[in-house]
Amino acid sequence: MEILRSVCPRCGKPSAGLCNECRAAETEWFTCDPRVETIYCPVCDSRKQGKTWSDTTVDRAALLQELAYSALHFHPDVRRPEVQFTFRETSPNRTAVTAEVRGLLYGVEVSGECSTKIVWIKEQCDRCNRISGGYYEGIIQVRATDRRPSVREIDRAARITEELETSLQEAGERLAFVSKVEATKDGLDIVVGSNHMGQILASQITGALGGRLSTHPKLVGEKDGKKLYRITFLIRLPRYQRGDVVLSRGRYLEVRSATQGQVQAFDLQDGTNRIVREDEIERLVGNVGDAESALVAYLYDDVLGILDPRTQGAVECRALPWLHPEEGGTVMVIRDSETGQFVLVG
Repeated sequence: MEILRSVCPRCGKPSAGLCNECRAAETEWFTCDPRVETIYCPVCDSRKQGKTWSDTTVDRAALLQELAYSALHFHPDVRRPEVQFTFRETSPNRTAVTAEVRGLLYGVEVSGECSTKIVWIKEQCDRCNRISGGYYEGIIQVRATDRRPSVREIDRAARITEELETSLQEAGERLAFVSKVEATKDGLDIVVGSNHMGQILASQITGALGGRLSTHPKLVGEKDGKKLYRITFLIRLPRYQRGDVVLSRGRYLEVRSATQGQVQAFDLQDGTNRIVREDEIERLVGNVGDAESALVAYLYDDVLGILDPRTQGAVECRALPWLHPEEGGTVMVIRDSETGQFVLVG
């Protein structure tokens, strides 16, 4: 009889050394930290990892899973680990976790259970700390020449501000925050947490609304050997805004842009583009954003009959070469309050 020499020294099964079952039984295939700590801001829910704060991109349920899984440590030979967690809130800043763990170790199915605790530590983050302390680095002042910025311009500037704050923070600039947007008797003041954001925001508002941008830095101290400045970004909008309908030399013009005392406009009578000086403009009639819709009753040669949007009475206007209305359709009109005349704008 041949003597079997290759057997498991522990259980006696045929094996070259320890069998897989015995190797798995003697191996500590996973460990579980008794405690996991996470630091979060109670105001904005951002998390601190090391010395760095970052915005939370997952909900609390997903965060619980992430934190609980970080407490588990598997042997490098474990394959296809599966974990099922049970959570229990024991206090406002403590969460008890039970983990049921399964996997394959040396081809043998293994399972186990462990417990850990998630500790929630509250700490005000860098951004909220600056906001609550009134910290800021820049102020964008939106003003206009010889007038107050219109509601339309103020709303546009506020929308640009909100969109830029969101995009910069999503890109990782945590300190690119807006601490205050305030309408004043002269226009709009926007207080921002970083001069980098202030420069971008001021440039975007100027690009959207026109006008001139100037900067006025003020030294407020030093940090780590670097000078700290607070900068006022002054945006001076032109006297006439985009969409204004003005009267110049007896002709109605729609302002398309205005810079350096000149206005680029669309002639609402012949459909041509013109450049006029501001001092050639007699008065402001209105803005196309406030235009009314009027029904076209009839069209005969160069005469256009429309219904007054307020009284529904018939009014005749001269047909314009650049406008092609149809009977039964509509046109956009502005009422000249001084003459009572309707100005066709679209």
